[in-house]
Amino acid sequence: MRLSKPLLILAIAAACSVTAQAQSTNGKKELVARILKVQQPGLEALARNLVEQPAMEMLDRAGAALPQRVAPEKQEAVGRDIQNDVKKFVDDTVPIVRERVVKLAPTTVGAMMEEKFTEPELKEIAAMMESPTFTKFQAMGGELQRALVEKLIVETKPQVEPKLRSLEETIAKRLGVNTAAPNNGAPKAAAPAPKAPAKK
Repeated sequence: MRLSKPLLILAIAAACSVTAQAQSTNGKKELVARILKVQQPGLEALARNLVEQPAMEMLDRAGAALPQRVAPEKQEAVGRDIQNDVKKFVDDTVPIVRERVVKLAPTTVGAMMEEKFTEPELKEIAAMMESPTFTKFQAMGGELQRALVEKLIVETKPQVEPKLRSLEETIAKRLGVNTAAPNNGAPKAAAPAPKAPAKK
């Protein structure tokens, strides 16, 4: 079957378009892989947080329950055993979740990036994330946050401390702790809540 000249031109154009689209997709995949490689430490930190958060919550609940459930002379040993159990859970589980997050990222985050961003946009993102300046900025994240938090605490302490003391007194009253006794003119602090075993 012979195609007329206009149809032949359209067929060639369509074939070229399909080839260009495939190349664009391959180019996108390579760019997304570069971006995910730079993001891998963040993905691994996410995996660790997902495992540690429920474990730490469980540890806190156990610490609160310890005085009511365990004889005083056994509390320290049981607390230490619970800490070791939690540490073992975290040590055993983090590698499993970390491996899965790295494997799942290309088919989830990567697929979404390929769909939502053009190839030039992905090039721009990859160049920015691979930039030594951006790496330096990211590395300073904790330091920048600490500086802000330290200043924030100093600036808000006069307003927050009285509210915190008032809350402590309210909680103490609800728990039946006597706060009316004089304490050199200063309000008596509420009895401390039972502490969780020290985290290692």
